[in-house]
Amino acid sequence: MLLEVQNLRKAFGGIEAVRGVAFALDAGEILALIGPNGAGKSTCFNMLNGQIRPDQGSVKLDGRELVGLTPRAIWRLGVGRTFQITQTFGSMTVRENVQMALLSHARAIHDVWRFAGRLEADEADRLLGLVGMDDAAERPCGELAYGDLKRVELAVALANRPKLLLMDEPTAGMAPKERVALMRLTARIARDRRMGVLFTEHDMDVVFEHADRIMVLNRGALIAEGRPAEVRANDQVRQIYLGEGRLYHAEAAS
Repeated sequence: MLLEVQNLRKAFGGIEAVRGVAFALDAGEILALIGPNGAGKSTCFNMLNGQIRPDQGSVKLDGRELVGLTPRAIWRLGVGRTFQITQTFGSMTVRENVQMALLSHARAIHDVWRFAGRLEADEADRLLGLVGMDDAAERPCGELAYGDLKRVELAVALANRPKLLLMDEPTAGMAPKERVALMRLTARIARDRRMGVLFTEHDMDVVFEHADRIMVLNRGALIAEGRPAEVRANDQVRQIYLGEGRLYHAEAAS
């Protein structure tokens, strides 16, 4: 078991955003967290990597408690993250963006201004090759199409050799073919590296095609969890979140 979450709770004022969430994730497994807007997905995500401290509960990575640690400390333990809106430096080249992450992981950021051109360049190129962006290494990120930026962000997220990758709406803003390509790439990397992946997503085609298991969150609580076929057949999920039309569309595409 790579990740173990128990009784995770968070309230803002009198509103319980997350209520007793518990789940586990194995190495190499791809787990989707879905739910309607306001279900508590972002709050749950932000508690896993230390951006928000839970009121109660436990988050363990390989048996080590993460609650109370800073996001940077959690990142150093092997938790990577991508964001709904890409987080890259537009004026820097594709290679330099990945180099910055590698230098931070190596604690060599103090040398960046003197040696940035050559430090970690080979490893940066290797990661860019992994995500199919090595041909664009010299281009500024500000010139890239959005789908290519998502690939660069994935390379950056892999710089700390994560055991666990958290992906917040990884295909948001992408064309359908780009969505499929990015998630297939992520799945291949996850299985090759035995890296656990937890992602949130509104596109049900992406969820049902790529997730090994799916969790459904509603009003802060998990209402369903299981294999895609099990979640698809769950009456409560149909009524509360998916809706018959969206559900059958995802079923037909799978």
